[in-house]
Amino acid sequence: MTGSSRPSPPMLPPMEPSVSLDDIRAAANRLGDVAHRTPVVTSATLDSLVGGDVFAKAECFQRTGSFKIRGAYNAVASLSPSDRTRGVAAYSSGNHAQAVALAARMHDVPAVILMPEDAPASKLAATRGYGAEVVTYDRYRQERTSLGDQLAADRGLTMIPPFDHWDVIAGQGTVALELFDQVGGLDLLVVCVGGGGLISGCATVAKSLGDSVQVVGVEPEAGDDVRRSLLSGEIVTIPTPVTIADGQQTTAPGERTFAVIRERVDDVVTVTDDQILDAMRFVFERMNIVLEPSGACALAAILSGAVDARGRRVGVTLSGGNIDTARFVSLMK
Repeated sequence: MTGSSRPSPPMLPPMEPSVSLDDIRAAANRLGDVAHRTPVVTSATLDSLVGGDVFAKAECFQRTGSFKIRGAYNAVASLSPSDRTRGVAAYSSGNHAQAVALAARMHDVPAVILMPEDAPASKLAATRGYGAEVVTYDRYRQERTSLGDQLAADRGLTMIPPFDHWDVIAGQGTVALELFDQVGGLDLLVVCVGGGGLISGCATVAKSLGDSVQVVGVEPEAGDDVRRSLLSGEIVTIPTPVTIADGQQTTAPGERTFAVIRERVDDVVTVTDDQILDAMRFVFERMNIVLEPSGACALAAILSGAVDARGRRVGVTLSGGNIDTARFVSLMK
């Protein structure tokens, strides 16, 4: 079990899911050879520890170092010619920023990215390196959505948000589309959750291919806005969480992602920062893989027992590996 069952929310959300398996297949066609078909990695030691067969989708080996290029490229590729000419804007702690910057460069589209001033230096450098203009803000005192929307409006840019966008959700869903093609049927799919774009797309694939697949999201304990939203039946906003998982420092799910999650995700659990560190250490020492904290969050739930993998075929996202050497070493001490 993944925890106590959650009550049925009393009312439907204001927005209905509007992403399908066909949308995700169309996104896969747009991505073509742009996104890597990332490997699925396994570990006999991991299987022995958790009592199941675990298939880890290593998006840390994806272009820009995370799954985010899938959604960003699909969104930019879907823009009208006039929108491409005007350019795009985005807000992100780093991985979506890099992905939009690269996708924009590949389409000769100007890009302006709003990033927190304390974003990892490697993510700031990579975003600028892909040719985007970076504007910074204080994530603990300023609200990025309103700032980003105002920036886009002032400059006449099309906003590509990090998760609450149907084309972004469809692009992220190609992670699960590939995973099921690579390993076949699963009993359980465990996905890290920030704003919910990845799990929305992945859950759409999983439930389209078979209702028997259980889909479970994982958040940092300090940033459990999606879990709280599911329990309450409506979007809950929390203060900016203080967690090592910078990619999951969201304060609320989006309207679109919440509509999908509410319908297609079975449960959301949380893990502590220490459990995330344990997962990072495990994959580094036993699987020779470097993950950033957010990239290890879903695996942490399996290793800690927050999600029960015993006797099951389990897919799990290793969603990103964008962490610089100094930060990784300091966290591993």
